[in-house]
Amino acid sequence: MGWQDLQRYVLFPRHLAWPDPAIRPLVDGLQEHWIEDRGVRVEGWFLPATGEPLRRAAVIFCHGNAELIDHWPLALRRYRELGVHVLLPEYRGYGRSGGLPTEEAIAADLVRFYDWLAERDDVDPRRIIFHGRSLGGGAVCALARQRTPSALILQSTFTSVPAVARRFGIPRALIRDRFESLAVVESFRGAQLVIHGENDELIPVLHARQLHAAGANSELYLDHGDHNTTPTDNERYWRAIEELIVTAQRVPL
Repeated sequence: MGWQDLQRYVLFPRHLAWPDPAIRPLVDGLQEHWIEDRGVRVEGWFLPATGEPLRRAAVIFCHGNAELIDHWPLALRRYRELGVHVLLPEYRGYGRSGGLPTEEAIAADLVRFYDWLAERDDVDPRRIIFHGRSLGGGAVCALARQRTPSALILQSTFTSVPAVARRFGIPRALIRDRFESLAVVESFRGAQLVIHGENDELIPVLHARQLHAAGANSELYLDHGDHNTTPTDNERYWRAIEELIVTAQRVPL
């Protein structure tokens, strides 16, 4: 296995994530949407907000590197209760989707998902939030280079992949998929919420502090959890997100 293959095996451990067929029957209104690029099909799930089918805000949520879209509909149901549509795009090579994951391919797929979402009659294209957890934070930042969100939520996210790899003695020059989140945040003018566990040993909280400091309109939410247990206070977590949704309506992009 060459270095590039090894890097992608570690960064994208899709072999650890298995589809959960028990989830779909539990999620009301779930709509599948598939994008296609040169024969590669990638799955997405659209979860409509509760209430009347009006033009509403929407959130694009990107999951961590050992997760699938199957793992998130129930955890994100509060968005729907707040009147926000949810789009869960899968990564190439994960779950039921074809292809191989790379930063470039993921970003291109997310642009396709975004454009489809923005054209829906029930979505207000001026109010599309990007929310990413762990690797997903890097993914939504890659999307933000090409499409501007109304707000950005980075949860347990790194400043860049090389910054994480440096802790393990891996030179920057050997990293192919860099996901330079910090560089994106530095140029983003909209509302931002950075969420992180103070006991995160995989991606230290310093990353969150740097992302917060770089944001023009940023709020920092620190939790007592680690990388996979944040948030530990679900009500406080959702209050912070609800406040961001309100703030995003009055912060110019």
